[in-house]
Amino acid sequence: MARVVVTGGAGFLGSHLCDALIERGDEVVCVDNLATGRRSNFAHLLDEPGFRYLEHDVSESLPIDGDVDSILHFASPASPPAYLAMPVETLMAGSAGTKNALDLAMRIGARMLLASTSEVYGDPLEHPQRESYWGHVNPIGPRSVYDEAKRFAEALTMAYHRTYDVDTAIVRIFNTYGERMRGDDGRVVSSFIIQALAGEPLTVFGDGRQSRSFCYVADEIRGILALLDSGAHEPINIGNPNELTMLELAQVVLDVVGGPSDLVFRPLPQDDPRQRCPDITRARELLGWEPEADLCKGVERTVAWLRGEGY
Repeated sequence: MARVVVTGGAGFLGSHLCDALIERGDEVVCVDNLATGRRSNFAHLLDEPGFRYLEHDVSESLPIDGDVDSILHFASPASPPAYLAMPVETLMAGSAGTKNALDLAMRIGARMLLASTSEVYGDPLEHPQRESYWGHVNPIGPRSVYDEAKRFAEALTMAYHRTYDVDTAIVRIFNTYGERMRGDDGRVVSSFIIQALAGEPLTVFGDGRQSRSFCYVADEIRGILALLDSGAHEPINIGNPNELTMLELAQVVLDVVGGPSDLVFRPLPQDDPRQRCPDITRARELLGWEPEADLCKGVERTVAWLRGEGY
């Protein structure tokens, strides 16, 4: 049994991590300021003897007492509407928040896993994206508050590893979907589902031929924990290498939900990547991980979740 701190533990991925850690017998300290996370995501864990919730902003400090084996730093707004609405908070979570997590790890000898993102690749000129690719990012564009926060967080994490021998890991998370996605978070899977459930046309940005790859949340969590339990220090992509255009994703959602198949097209947002797909060779070789979930079944579970939320 390990004691694990999960920052951002009330969020989409963070709460699923708390579930998985508790299920395997670990103790969990969930830290979240509820800027984008929700109490309902962890309420079912409050009666678990190994679970503790601390409402706190990690950019100010990380006041954790006692021994800790691992720190999973997931605290940050992660969807475009959220980080565009909270640009300074997003930058602080990636900078001061990451430093606080690393300082705690250094002080108590814990392993610190940073939640980074495929956004560090920007609008990539390499496809699919390998971890060795340095990225193509606009450092002053609207999305930079998230992109550059994560790029800085990676640099800081590697600096602590090289300079202070802190045991670190970095996961680059690609598009993930599933239960506990917020219906208003602006991510394409939840947005398509909400519109389809309401019988509204699906909003497609650009011509719909830009591509993404979508990983079901259970697969993503399994990969993250495999990285946590490994000795790997270099960044590792965890995502689904099966690539879809937005038009193809819209059709999957419409097939699952049913109803009219109207689409409405809007201009592509500034710096929105034209393509995004992970090379997961490193995850396969070092972690023995690859995604297993079927896209249609994962979308069905996500639809059921959002229906249960009242959409």
